Amino acid sequence: MMKTMAAATLTVAFMMSGGAAAYAKSQSCPDVTEKQVEGLFTQFNDAWATKDPAKVTSLFTSHPVLLATVSNEPRTTPAAVNDYFVSFLKGSPVGRIDTSTIEIDCQTASRVGTWTVTLTDAATNAKTEVKARYSFLYRYEGNQWKIDHLHSSMMPQK
Repeated sequence: MMKTMAAATLTVAFMMSGGAAAYAKSQSCPDVTEKQVEGLFTQFNDAWATKDPAKVTSLFTSHPVLLATVSNEPRTTPAAVNDYFVSFLKGSPVGRIDTSTIEIDCQTASRVGTWTVTLTDAATNAKTEVKARYSFLYRYEGNQWKIDHLHSSMMPQK
């Protein structure tokens, strides 16, 4: 009980002394708009178009999580993310956002909704549209917004 009261007293004293304001100021929040968050998807889609796994992987943070539509394996390192895109990009994917909800916080932003990914079979040139749900979680790392977590799963109903 005494420890709890002492901690509460210390917290109040810290806040009253301006310590909280100094702490908040040291945690700078980069300016970002919904339009800029939307642009991050365009950047991702453009990286897909290069068919260069390294370009796509460079858009992810140093500690990413990729839960991809067509892989059972969670990819939690840049090397594992790159490995996924080596084979996935062979399908010439093109993404289109169908629905979107964006939330912005201090060092993070999220974009969730539904999308359609069109894949092209290299041998036959046949196109397949995959309707899916997605979650992009972005983190401000190294003075730029990067994908910290990407989850995509096919729609369960036609």
